[in-house]
Amino acid sequence: MSVKKTFGSFKELLEGSDLPVLVDFYATWCGPCHMMAPILEEVNREMNQQIRIVKIDTDKYPQIASQYHIEALPTLVFFKNGQPVDRIEGVVRAPQLIQRLYGLL
Repeated sequence: MSVKKTFGSFKELLEGSDLPVLVDFYATWCGPCHMMAPILEEVNREMNQQIRIVKIDTDKYPQIASQYHIEALPTLVFFKNGQPVDRIEGVVRAPQLIQRLYGLL
């Protein structure tokens, strides 16, 4: 289950996290983005002690999407120590995503 939190800045969110952060860049109108929601819930159940999952609505935060060159939705960006280390565009099934994320830890 996702938890809504407020941060002063995206940088604060990334740097203040004690875990690596998987950011789901999405939009409410994006069909494939809706397909990712249950997949990310499954990933969260499997990996909730190893990573933190954050959703960023690109329509509400276009400056963050632009900063990370988000051109396709959904796009997942994996941050470790505040820095992006991997990017996945499009829908990915949970087992493949989990395997890829464990490889990045």
